[in-house]
Amino acid sequence: MAFMQVIEFRTSDVDAVRKIDEEWRRATEGKRTVRREMVARDRKDPERYFALVFFDSYEAAMENSGLPETKSAAEQYMQATSGPPVFYDLDILEDRA
Repeated sequence: MAFMQVIEFRTSDVDAVRKIDEEWRRATEGKRTVRREMVARDRKDPERYFALVFFDSYEAAMENSGLPETKSAAEQYMQATSGPPVFYDLDILEDRA
């Protein structure tokens, strides 16, 4: 079953978060299991962001989370954000275009 994580985080420096993400993408080329990723900002609260990360399955997401590069990036994200992120783990029941 397809799976997605919604990661809610706060930052006043989204460029720092984007830089960490780009470094992670380069470091995990050919290893990561992320199929698609979107980042959105809350219009009413410009320091509140959501990352929507899509995987083929929950197991693929856990494999991705276990990568040393992912663990390192998570530590860096904590320095660039205000407080810990909030994770929502969702099984995708329907996907329409």
